[in-house]
Amino acid sequence: MRVVFAGTPEFARVALQAIADAGFEIVLVLTQPDRPAGRGMKLQASPVKQLAVERHWPVAQPRSLRLDGKYPEDAAAARSVLTESRADVMVVAAYGLILPQWVLDMPPLGCLNIHASLLPRWRGAAPIHRAIESGDHETGVTIMQMDAGLDTGDMLLRDALPIGEDTTTRLHDRLAALGGRLIVEALNQARAGTLHREPQPDVGVTYAHKVEKHEARIDWSQDATTIVRRIRAFDPFPGATSQLGGESIKLWAASAQAAASSAVPGTVLDVTPAGIRVAARDSAVIVQQLQRAGGKRLPAADFLRGFPIEAGQVFD
Repeated sequence: MRVVFAGTPEFARVALQAIADAGFEIVLVLTQPDRPAGRGMKLQASPVKQLAVERHWPVAQPRSLRLDGKYPEDAAAARSVLTESRADVMVVAAYGLILPQWVLDMPPLGCLNIHASLLPRWRGAAPIHRAIESGDHETGVTIMQMDAGLDTGDMLLRDALPIGEDTTTRLHDRLAALGGRLIVEALNQARAGTLHREPQPDVGVTYAHKVEKHEARIDWSQDATTIVRRIRAFDPFPGATSQLGGESIKLWAASAQAAASSAVPGTVLDVTPAGIRVAARDSAVIVQQLQRAGGKRLPAADFLRGFPIEAGQVFD
């Protein structure tokens, strides 16, 4: 089976590796254009492109696939290489470009999307973050037959994972591995003609809107459980933040304490090497890992050596 793969970040790279390792022929890789990154802001290839270059697969990096859009010459060139690829199917994972109808219609088996949620819950851009932030007990991966809607296509395969105390970083890696396994299974079934489609139900639809930097600011008037979920959800991006002593501090690890507190939310209740206990709306949060601007993530004990904190100070 001849496969075109469209994806950009590490989540997609894991799937591309799994497809190749399973013996499918990668005839073309589509990925986002190289972007400036790092302190030197040098152009950096996406994880998917890096793998494609290592494996000597042809790569295309159009800025758009819309023939009537801002970059019609990019779209026309992409249409040419897609036609020449004679692909049986396209696999899409966190590509970052909208696929117009001409792309969806080109491969005989259509376009299969690897989506990191149990559809129809968490359609949209940030399903991993939103599942953690909302306190979901489980999430998973859905292999979907793409259509013109936003994650509205028929479901082909689904599998679930418990979330537990995962951060977005850890849950991302677990879901990436699951996505790689499921897409290989879907391609095998497609090749055998045994892949079945199931329409998404109309009930239970939620949208995982893109995470914005302004969401990172912790609201200490919320309950401790909600605050801790947000800290986990925003690791690694954008990183939960709070102001203390005129500085913006990132909070990377925390736990909720059920003990009631009458202190003003954000007040430091206690400081120990194990963590900094901060009042929330009706309980407390124990912050275990922190970071100053320009510094490194540090356990509370190490952080306190360079940034003393005392009971009575207030995060805001």
